[in-house]
Amino acid sequence: MIDGEIMQVDPESLITEVLKLKHRDYRLIQICAVNAGDGFDITYSFGKEYKMVGLRLSILPDEEIVSISDIYAPAWLYENEMHDLFGITVKMMSVDYHGNLYRIKKKAPYRKEAAETKQEK
Repeated sequence: MIDGEIMQVDPESLITEVLKLKHRDYRLIQICAVNAGDGFDITYSFGKEYKMVGLRLSILPDEEIVSISDIYAPAWLYENEMHDLFGITVKMMSVDYHGNLYRIKKKAPYRKEAAETKQEK
């Protein structure tokens, strides 16, 4: 991968691609989820020295993803955040708050359906 490149991956190959970066001494910088079309785009950003690369996967609202917290321990925080704010199901998190990381009034407030309902009121 070249500096600044974001590679599209599917959920089945996420762990393989993350392990490749880990073995090349990349560190996890952040994980970001956004509403995209009918589902979500999740971008995993990694860095090594002054180089930054990313992995992006696109999923539908009912799809599950596998945690990378066994590979990069701090990922549990981002994954719990995605679950709480977007309702994204992340399997096998090393630390799972079961939707209670944040104290929020509405479940998954950033999920597209939640945003559309809010605008209609």
